[in-house]
Amino acid sequence: MDKRYQVFVSSTYRDLLEARQEVMQALLELDCIPAGMELFPAADDDQWTLIKRVIDDCDYYIVIIAGRYGSLGPGNKSFTQLEYEYAIEQGKPVIAFLHKTPGRLPAEDSEKEPEKVKKLEEFRSFAEQKMVRYWNGPADLGSAVSRSLIKLIKNNPGIGWVKADLLPSKESIEEILLLRKQIDTLQRELEASRTTVPKETEHLAQGEDLFDINYGFGAFKSSRYTADTIYSASFEISWSQIFARISPLMIDEATDSDLRSELNRMIREVNMDSLSEDKALEGYELGEFSIKSEDFNTIKIQLLALKLVTKSVKGRSVKDKANYWTLTAYGEAVMTQLRAIRKEGYEKVTSSPSNKAFKKDGA
Repeated sequence: MDKRYQVFVSSTYRDLLEARQEVMQALLELDCIPAGMELFPAADDDQWTLIKRVIDDCDYYIVIIAGRYGSLGPGNKSFTQLEYEYAIEQGKPVIAFLHKTPGRLPAEDSEKEPEKVKKLEEFRSFAEQKMVRYWNGPADLGSAVSRSLIKLIKNNPGIGWVKADLLPSKESIEEILLLRKQIDTLQRELEASRTTVPKETEHLAQGEDLFDINYGFGAFKSSRYTADTIYSASFEISWSQIFARISPLMIDEATDSDLRSELNRMIREVNMDSLSEDKALEGYELGEFSIKSEDFNTIKIQLLALKLVTKSVKGRSVKDKANYWTLTAYGEAVMTQLRAIRKEGYEKVTSSPSNKAFKKDGA
């Protein structure tokens, strides 16, 4: 939408007539709307109120400081300085344009009263604490204003003014407000869905409910590479423990092979101690722990049904036939709750895996 920015131009008046004309021309060429109250005899509080109102309506503020301080207003300060300070207080983007050599200005364009000379020097020093540019003549000033304002608009975009016929209609505004409300509602629902158990999964086993995992392992003695005996076994473990173990793999994405390998490591860690204590396995090295395919598939289907995981849709080579899994927003929230480190005294209590008897395959 085409915008025009309103710029308040503050300065003393009679000594800077030509300079102001250059500034006004520069602003008009930038499609800006110049505004200034120096033509009004600012001599009472009502006039000062009007000046502040105009500054409030402006997008940017520039002040031109040369050899005169100007007429005094409230607080024994010039109206030019009062306007500058007020613009800063209102958070308006400001630029001060200071004459490079005020001492060389004609006598009629310079202050003669010692008190005003001192106030002018203090005003210049105060302005130099913010963004300033220096100029020598009117043409130089106009060029400096153009370059500086373009940069200021780019770095601090204002609200600006637009033609009335470019504004949206009442019906359009109402429709926009309605759509915004709908977006806000959907965002709240989406955020709630990250931490709330989906209603359609309430009847499914999850959380601290137990699942019986069947697995196989080998007992090695005569050879490091070939098991003397292959055994089958099973143990119970909660769905929370299963998900807590494999979910970090899916923060980005993981393949079936990644998940199976992690579950096999979990099976080994959970069952190794109890199996090693069994006299029937005394003297054997235990290894090649492997979850049964049916149970591995059940775990994937259950996590999918619980809305904790989903298939990744990232593009990849046509030669890549692997299944890739990633966390849903809800799954990520659940993983954080399960895996995040809690303060002492806030440890989450979870069920411990329950081991069952093992047997030789085929027995």
